[in-house]
Amino acid sequence: MDITGKITGIKYKILLSEDLQKIDLSTLNINLAPSCFLVEDNKHTFAVSKWVSPKRTRSYPYERVYNTLNIKKNNT
Repeated sequence: MDITGKITGIKYKILLSEDLQKIDLSTLNINLAPSCFLVEDNKHTFAVSKWVSPKRTRSYPYERVYNTLNIKKNNT
């Protein structure tokens, strides 16, 4: 039996996210940056979540990704 479907219109409200540190793109050093942060240049702001340990299966990114969900997504 095959079941297929399409999910549309997902809406969510972030309740417990942290304020993210803003880092200018020209001074960004990924090795010194926190686990989740905002990168800014003159025109755009990007939310970044990074792995914090060499064993990716031992460092789950859920909290870091959750903290970046409230940043506006725009394809411009």
